[in-house]
Amino acid sequence: MIELKNILYKVTLEAVVGNTSVAVGSIQFDSRKIQKNDVFVAIKGQVVDGHNFIDVAIKNGAIAIIVEHLPEKLEDGITYVQVENSNSALAIMASNYYDSPSKNLKLIGVTGTNGKTTIATLLYTLFKKAGFKVGLLSTVKILVNDVEYKATHTTPDSLTINKYLSEMNDHGVEFCFMEVSSHGIHQRRTEGLHFAGGIFTNLSHDHLDYHDTFSEYRDVKKAFFDELPRTAFSLVNVDDKNGLFMLQNTASKKYTYALKTYADYRAQILENQLNGLLLKINDNEVWSKLIGNFNAYNVLAIYGAADLLGLESVEILRLLSELESVSGRFQYLIANDITAIVDYAHTPDALKNVLETINTIRTQNEDLITVVGCGGDRDKTKRPKMANIASALSTKVIFTSDNPRSEKPEQIIEDMEAGVEPQHFKKTLSIVDRKQAIKTACQLAQPNDIILVAGKGHETYQEINGKRIDFDDYKILEEFLKQLQK
Repeated sequence: MIELKNILYKVTLEAVVGNTSVAVGSIQFDSRKIQKNDVFVAIKGQVVDGHNFIDVAIKNGAIAIIVEHLPEKLEDGITYVQVENSNSALAIMASNYYDSPSKNLKLIGVTGTNGKTTIATLLYTLFKKAGFKVGLLSTVKILVNDVEYKATHTTPDSLTINKYLSEMNDHGVEFCFMEVSSHGIHQRRTEGLHFAGGIFTNLSHDHLDYHDTFSEYRDVKKAFFDELPRTAFSLVNVDDKNGLFMLQNTASKKYTYALKTYADYRAQILENQLNGLLLKINDNEVWSKLIGNFNAYNVLAIYGAADLLGLESVEILRLLSELESVSGRFQYLIANDITAIVDYAHTPDALKNVLETINTIRTQNEDLITVVGCGGDRDKTKRPKMANIASALSTKVIFTSDNPRSEKPEQIIEDMEAGVEPQHFKKTLSIVDRKQAIKTACQLAQPNDIILVAGKGHETYQEINGKRIDFDDYKILEEFLKQLQK
């Protein structure tokens, strides 16, 4: 048990009603999880307002309530604490509750539109191979050294973050690499954490269903770097026009990486093949199993971060050459002389990068067949853009469903089709059923052709009308391609 006043340390308080010296059990922001003597933090969400569940929390045993506005009726024996921002309060309280676990390791945050998962995951792998105890907080999974937990969000909630950081402390973890999303920054989930460094990958069209404008999306990303301390480093991609913008107000030590312009860490692509990249990084050549220009940036960011964290250059290069592609990120298989690629590309920029990479590598004598959809209940403005890119850069395109959620997949596909230019209409097919779309792509493919299935990558489900249905692009591709061999 810990006293309430101790977990409120550094929280901006506006009013207190009751005793803050009470001993509390745990912190919760879901009233259904409250047990006797817990603290309930009322969060205003996009859909649900936790302030509407204060009575439920008290009935379930809450001894203290954290709110942005005090309820009209105050219950006897309950401590009420009014704060400026409940999300911020939750993050700081979570850090205090777990005894500031981020201070006891080197926490590196990776933010940007594309590349976060690849960079964070491969930094984890590289440092593990170098002999360190390492942690990972990513879209795909949470790892505490060798123990794996399932991830549900790009940036988990504050309680989850601090819980796993605390577990990392218990296991002697020295470095933790963490994806930091714009949602996580905006919802203050990273507040109260002590970062040793931040990496900026790039910025392109995404999450405009959540952020009203691109400039707001950009500014939220920048806020992460604004908060970094002098002891931390910022490593940004200056080939992206927003790279230097991220550094404008940061107190951290500033470093840059680039393929096209002058930077602290520079790379040149010497060879770009379907089995990897030959890169020259700061005058040293290294072979990487990762594929494509966009992965050259990822490799360079990993090199720069590892160097800033104290690894020897020769050791970094050796370990870089051993790294394999992350699940669902340009993951490919070859069957019946057909190359099939699965990639998470779910933004216009990411899809363009993947298709341009394939077109750079291929001979142009084979077909490039792309299967792509867009998610429901998300940014609708990117749908025609993605369809435009897919139809312009592919030989054939099949529009299909992704995670339609509560929307009709037919409507999502119709929104996409609006972006196809007249000269590309003949290239396109629309098949609502994703499995059937992938099967059709396999049936259309001839030896030496390339199939790209984009949008879901590592995801092993489809979300349709509130239900999650088992669905793995890679396994389904593999199944249909094997059938062709019979």
